[in-house]
Amino acid sequence: MLKYLQNLSLLLAMFILVASCETKKKPEPEIVDYKTAMMETDREFSKMSEEKGMKHAFMQFVDNKGVLLRPNAMPLVGGEAINYISQGNDTNFIMTWEPNGGSVAKSGDLGYTYGLYSLKPRDKDTVFYGTYVSIWKRQPDGKWKFVLETGNEGVE
Repeated sequence: MLKYLQNLSLLLAMFILVASCETKKKPEPEIVDYKTAMMETDREFSKMSEEKGMKHAFMQFVDNKGVLLRPNAMPLVGGEAINYISQGNDTNFIMTWEPNGGSVAKSGDLGYTYGLYSLKPRDKDTVFYGTYVSIWKRQPDGKWKFVLETGNEGVE
């Protein structure tokens, strides 16, 4: 009888141990994939700016509630930002950039990129450099659009 109780106790202890172990959770979407897609979107944004002009590129990649932060000006939000972009004249320069880094929220719906931009006037043999930050939002269709964009002139 003692042997039976020992075996029963051992079996009960094993059952409690197994029951208390956490089961493996369903894997979350790969944040790395979201980050890769967002970084690639930023590169596509730059390529479109180079090929079709900054105005066209910004119109394609701005979220309808996007915010533009510009020097010495109040933030431009949503329709104001889109209106500002649509009225811009970008025929005298070419603007490109390259993201140096970024991150995506665990939820996979917001992220940011940062990097260096170059602004080359078409009629001069010079290039101006600066830094930028873009905050991105993943749209319901899976594409990324920026919800905030800002830049700073000059790089030391």
